[in-house]
Amino acid sequence: MAAPPYEKLKILLVDDEAYTRQLIRQQLHQLGVRTIAEAANGKDGLLELLRTRPDMVFCDIHMKPVGGLELLRQLRAVKIAALAGTPVVMLTADAGSDAVMTAKELAADGYLVKPVALNQLKARIDAVVAASPTLAALFKER
Repeated sequence: MAAPPYEKLKILLVDDEAYTRQLIRQQLHQLGVRTIAEAANGKDGLLELLRTRPDMVFCDIHMKPVGGLELLRQLRAVKIAALAGTPVVMLTADAGSDAVMTAKELAADGYLVKPVALNQLKARIDAVVAASPTLAALFKER
């Protein structure tokens, strides 16, 4: 499959560390992504997700007061199937943790270990788009 049209992607970035959000935002811009929403915790992230309806979410696991796993749990429970199925890639600094296993159980669409390298970010976006007929169809329409 050819690379997705990154400029058409709408991405939500949820992380409590402003510096991490800045770095990932810069990497997304390098890939050509132009529409990036941000939130500093899971509570605000869920509200932003409902407001912006992104194509994909990158979400830190460990945040206060609401963490990424709770955001994912609440998202998957939403009654609107198209929203509940929004691809979510978890971000973590502890790749061997129980949190990663829980994220998989909650149907996360993968995870990236921080600090995230540009090639890893690109590969994860490409994999999520390739695995999603909905995203592929959206890109053909846009």
